[in-house]
Order: sequence, then structure tokens, then C-alpha cells
Amino acid sequence: MEKGSIRIDGIQNEQDSNKILQALHAVWGIREAEVSLVNKTATFSYDEKAASRADFLQAVKDTGFHIQD
Repeated sequence: MEKGSIRIDGIQNEQDSNKILQALHAVWGIREAEVSLVNKTATFSYDEKAASRADFLQAVKDTGFHIQD
């Protein structure tokens, strides 16, 4: 199992957090996910045989948020 973390621009409220969380949970292979409004980050663990970090980055981008590098 792999773990990942993404810094996200534009998270302002619980609705944004829930939107991102739903997008992460929609990725095949996800195990756990958490979004922090305070830190503006998403952390997750996943099965590396079913998904890659790029899949999670794309899921967040598809919700309309920007990833910080």
C-alpha cells in the first residue's frame, strides 16, 4: 500500500473538502482519504497495483481545484 499527500489551492469550506474527498474515493484502489481545511492538503493511501498518484492528482484537478507543486 502506498501513501500520498497533495497540497491544494482554493479549499475554503467543508463543501470543498467533501467534494475533494468524494473525488478521491472515486479513484479505483483507494483505501483511506482525508482532507484538511487547515493545512489545505489531502492525504490518502491506495493500492499501487490499482492506481497511481497521478490518478489522484487528476481526480482533484477534475473537481476544479489547483494542485500546489
